[in-house]
Amino acid sequence: MPVDPMLSEYSDLLFKGALTVYVLAMVFYAVEYVSSRARVRTAVAETEAAHEPAAVGARGTGSADLGVVSEENADVPPPAAKAPKPSRSRADRFGRMGVSLTVLAVLLHLGSIVLRGLATTRWPLGNMYEFTSAVCLAAMVAWLVVLQRTSKRTRGLRKLGVFVLAPVLVLMFLAGTVLYAQAAPVVPALRSYWLAVHVTTVTLASGLFFVPGVASILYLMKRAGKPAGFTAKLPEADVLDRLAYRVTVVAFPMYTFAVIAGAIWAEAAWGRFWGWDPKETVAFVAWVIYAAYLHARATAGWRHVGAAWINILGLAAIIFNLFFINMVVAGLHSYAGLG
Repeated sequence: MPVDPMLSEYSDLLFKGALTVYVLAMVFYAVEYVSSRARVRTAVAETEAAHEPAAVGARGTGSADLGVVSEENADVPPPAAKAPKPSRSRADRFGRMGVSLTVLAVLLHLGSIVLRGLATTRWPLGNMYEFTSAVCLAAMVAWLVVLQRTSKRTRGLRKLGVFVLAPVLVLMFLAGTVLYAQAAPVVPALRSYWLAVHVTTVTLASGLFFVPGVASILYLMKRAGKPAGFTAKLPEADVLDRLAYRVTVVAFPMYTFAVIAGAIWAEAAWGRFWGWDPKETVAFVAWVIYAAYLHARATAGWRHVGAAWINILGLAAIIFNLFFINMVVAGLHSYAGLG
C-alpha cells in the first residue's frame, strides 16, 4: 500500500509537539517538587487553630446569651464556625498546570500514532520508533489514570510526575533520533492480525511497568532516607509501595496474555510455539521476574524492600529486551527498522 507523505509529516510534527509539551510539563512538575515542603505539622497546627475559636465561641454563647440550658435548646449543637477557604499554594498551581500539560501532550502523542497508522494503512507498531513511542504513550496514560484515581486520597503522588516523565522523555528523544524510521509498509512477516493483538498488549504492559519501576526506586530511596533533602519531599514509603504493587497487578496479566499470544503467532508463522529466540527468552525471564515480585509481596520478609528490588530488576529486563535485544542481537524478532 502507498504511504501518504502528508499524514506522515503531520504525524512527525505531532510527535515533536508532544515531546515539547512533555518537557514543559516536566518543568512544572519539577517546580512543584522543589517548592513543596513537609507541611504535616503546619497543617495540624492550622487545623487546631481553626477549630479553637469555634469551640470558644460556642461556650461563650451558651453562658452569656442562654444563661441556663433549657430543654428546648439542649440538643441543638452550637453553630460551627465557617472555615476560610484555603488558597492554593504556588506548588499546587504548578502541579495542576503540569497535569494539564500532560493531558495535552498525551492527546498530541495519540494523534501522532493514529496519523502514522493512517499514513501507512496498517497498525502503527511495525518498527522500533513506533513501538517505543507507543510504550511512552502507555506509560503516560497509566500515570494520568493513577492521578485520577488517587487525586482525592493521595495528592502527594502528583509530585512524582517529574520522575515518571524523565525516562519517558529519554525514550522519546531516542525514538525521534536514533530509532526513527520513515513511514513505510511492514515486512511480510508482520502482516498479520496478531500484530495488533500481540504487539499492542506487550506495548501496553511495558508502558505500565514503567510506573511501578519508578515507584519502587523512589520507595527504596525513601526507606533509606538518603539524600535527606531529596527524600523528605517524597510521599510516604508505604504510598510508593502500594502504587508499585497495584499498577504491577494490572500490568502483569496483560504481559502474560502478550507472551501467550506471541507463542500462538509463532506457531502460525514459524511452525512452533517456542524456540528460545533471544526476544522470547528475555520476555520469559521478565515474566518470571514479575511473577517472583508478586510472590514476594505475599512472603514475609520479602514484601517490602526485597520485592522492590525484584520489581526494579523486572523493569531492567523490559528495557533490556526493548533496546539491546532489538538493536544488537540478531534473531527472528529483528524488525527494528533501523536498516
